Amino acid sequence: MSTMTIRSQIPTETSPAVAAPSAVPAQSTAAPDPEPAPGSQEEEHDLEHQGQGQGKDRHDDHDRDTPKFPHPKLRLEIRDLNHPGTIKFLGAVNASTLLSDAVKNVQRLLYRSAADKHTTCPPTRSVTVILRDMGGVAYTTGSDLDSDHKEIHFSLSYIASHIPSTPPSRLPAELTGILTHELVHCYQWDAHGTAPGGLIEGIADWVRLNCDLRPPHWKRGEIKIDDPWDKGYQHTAYFLQYLEERFGEGTVRRINEGLRSTWEYEAKGFWVRLLGKEVEELWGEYCGSVRGDDGKGTA
Repeated sequence: MSTMTIRSQIPTETSPAVAAPSAVPAQSTAAPDPEPAPGSQEEEHDLEHQGQGQGKDRHDDHDRDTPKFPHPKLRLEIRDLNHPGTIKFLGAVNASTLLSDAVKNVQRLLYRSAADKHTTCPPTRSVTVILRDMGGVAYTTGSDLDSDHKEIHFSLSYIASHIPSTPPSRLPAELTGILTHELVHCYQWDAHGTAPGGLIEGIADWVRLNCDLRPPHWKRGEIKIDDPWDKGYQHTAYFLQYLEERFGEGTVRRINEGLRSTWEYEAKGFWVRLLGKEVEELWGEYCGSVRGDDGKGTA
């Protein structure tokens, strides 16, 4: 069995290097160009370009001054290089690009920006994706070092056995969707471990849904009359999307932030405080809103 560990670290941002001053140009013996007359097209052209340059500088200064989310160190560990799942994974995606982009999407959807004073992004310092032969699909856990260092264990057996039924054109999106879901668990809050598991999984799939990474089998209208609101995964994700559309952009961020500031989750106080209604009432209204769907579902 071959084992390989790939370490991919996003380079830290540095200030742009200051260019060395150029040598003083030799004086030209040619006659200088005549100065443009006031109001001439040449003068207007120069002023226009001068204004554009100043605007670009202001934009660059703004970008440099805008707070940015810290990027974690990203690692990929492959336990069996010759496993069919490894071959499919490495042949379908660029792991460095996939993980870097997925982290940015998770941070953007759950916390909007590093300058947002109404949300608090957790200090996740590293994420290690471990491809290994195991049952199930994937799970996320804290590392032995501390909870700021996360591990995502992804099943090579699942990739090898399930992926063959996935059309090749969908393979990158399927892998990206699963890893995006797991990366949410590296960045979301859970009321100190007391939040319903279905809500935690629903938020993860809500992020996947809003990254346009939903699998074909997800259907918004697939709701049974006795389904609980926290059934989890895509079922709760579509409920959260309904709340986002009904109460406005940022609703799921508020829910996630509420799970940060809540020491112990209590359904009654939590949902009434955030949205003014009990969650069961909101769920009933959501179910009523989708009963008229054609069953195909919409995002």
